[in-house]
Amino acid sequence: MAATNTTDRRQALQAFDDTKAGVKGLVDAGVSTVRPIFHHSPDSLPTCSSSVTIPVIDLSARRSDVVSQVKAAAETVGFFQVVNHGVPAGLLAETLASVRRFHESPPDAKAPYYTRDLAKKLRFNSNFDLFQSPAANWRDTLFCQAFPDPPGEDELPPAVRGVLPAYSGAARRLAVAVLELLSEALGLAPCRLEEMGCAGGVIVVGNYYPPCPEPHRTLGTSRHSDPAFLTVLLQDYDMPGLQVLVVDNDSGGEEEDKRRRAWADVPPVASALVINVGDLLQLVSNGRLRSVEHRVVANGSRDGRARVSVAAFCNADLSATTAARAYGPIEELVSSSAPPLYRSVTVPEFLSHYDGKGLDGRPALDYFRLPRP
Repeated sequence: MAATNTTDRRQALQAFDDTKAGVKGLVDAGVSTVRPIFHHSPDSLPTCSSSVTIPVIDLSARRSDVVSQVKAAAETVGFFQVVNHGVPAGLLAETLASVRRFHESPPDAKAPYYTRDLAKKLRFNSNFDLFQSPAANWRDTLFCQAFPDPPGEDELPPAVRGVLPAYSGAARRLAVAVLELLSEALGLAPCRLEEMGCAGGVIVVGNYYPPCPEPHRTLGTSRHSDPAFLTVLLQDYDMPGLQVLVVDNDSGGEEEDKRRRAWADVPPVASALVINVGDLLQLVSNGRLRSVEHRVVANGSRDGRARVSVAAFCNADLSATTAARAYGPIEELVSSSAPPLYRSVTVPEFLSHYDGKGLDGRPALDYFRLPRP
């Protein structure tokens, strides 16, 4: 029976993938229920009380104050929002609009870009881990290799031409500025993390979360942490959905239960960008900076409007000359009282492990953790 169920599920996944229309195709077809391939097990963790908030940091404030705030956020919740970041509000709005335009294009216009070939600089699909994860997510995605070797302008879909390259450049410049702040927060030279190549490669991902007829049965994005050094996220300003896993000190109950984990909303802030620490930054900081698990709840909108977000994942340049570089805990952050927590790893090795397991609820970093002496 188990083998039959596995075969049936595989066939259902393949049939869905073969449409090349994604979740948007299901919604356009008028589905009134969520198919079993999208069913997620119920999450027992509660939604957080109002005691935990995701910091909003003004980057135009005095630098020492900004470094202090960034340090506090990166060492605890792993997420913060930034304002006065230098990216024009008009570019942010047009970026969201362009990604929406692409996903809401006719199926025949999107189908030529539909692929699971990771060698492609531009690809559109639904669920990068469709055939690996325990349950599919209610989400479609446009991936674009943005730096250092982006696709040509004529290779981009008309809906995002001109806009996506401009936003990608702005997001990378902001990421470099944030890496300088994080370097200082770690007591390192401001240029240290950038010189290590932590923003040497950037992939921009445009996510589309269509309305879901049964949002309680599925998720927009499963619980996960990011396989990158740093993420810069532009989220829909009038449609929340992103949640971060935090320690809720006011959850009540017995003393040992007062620090239980819970999901905290990341409320949209007009013209703000969300920054979060990725797995590889936690690794090289020897656990000082925290890559925190997060998720996106399914879009329960009843007005037919989809939620859109655009994430810039900052990683090493994976060209042949640099892909073999191994990253481990930074020497200055290791001591007899703070021994290395992780083994060194190349970025391709880390990504291979992450992509191979999919969003299965297990932290990818655990695989690279050194055994305790």
